[in-house]
Amino acid sequence: MVYGDLQFFDIIIFAVIAVFIIYRLRSVLGKRTGFKKTINEQQFVKKQPEPEQEEVKMPQLRENEKKLEAIYKKIILFDHKSFLEGAKKAFEIIITAFNKGDKNTLKNLVSKDVYNAFEKAINEGHNNPNYQFYSLVIDGIDDAKVENGKIIISVNFISEQILDDNEDNILKNKDTWVFEKLENSTGPAWTLIST
Repeated sequence: MVYGDLQFFDIIIFAVIAVFIIYRLRSVLGKRTGFKKTINEQQFVKKQPEPEQEEVKMPQLRENEKKLEAIYKKIILFDHKSFLEGAKKAFEIIITAFNKGDKNTLKNLVSKDVYNAFEKAINEGHNNPNYQFYSLVIDGIDDAKVENGKIIISVNFISEQILDDNEDNILKNKDTWVFEKLENSTGPAWTLIST
């Protein structure tokens, strides 16, 4: 056999493979003939759904959290669990900052009126840096409303603070704090406006 005969045989094999691949691609992808059918416009006109009132999905709230339903009815993306978690953290941060006399931390978390009250108490020595948190419980929601473009929620806290790590010196307090946030705000930050 001559070397040139093998090259001719190779070309024929590659041509058969190419024809097979083109045939398979055409059967999978189809062919375009350039002829477009006219599409009946009514076929693709979707009926506009009538605007339905969006049903508010009320999460399961504890009995002492029922007042938050007023917020859920007006603010669809409100999440009470995140709010309560944040309120608890804010309570700890604010009380700890107060006890330590940390006015800079307080200034960023509370309203001007609340800051002035905390500042006055710190300046008069009513704070004690030796107090630490022993326990903190959210006792419930005292009030919740949306008015004048603001979300306002009053939270009842029961806290215990321990003095100098001595369990005989535990101070128990019940406080109602009012938090406020702009209705259209997407950030997690709330401001303490009343204690």
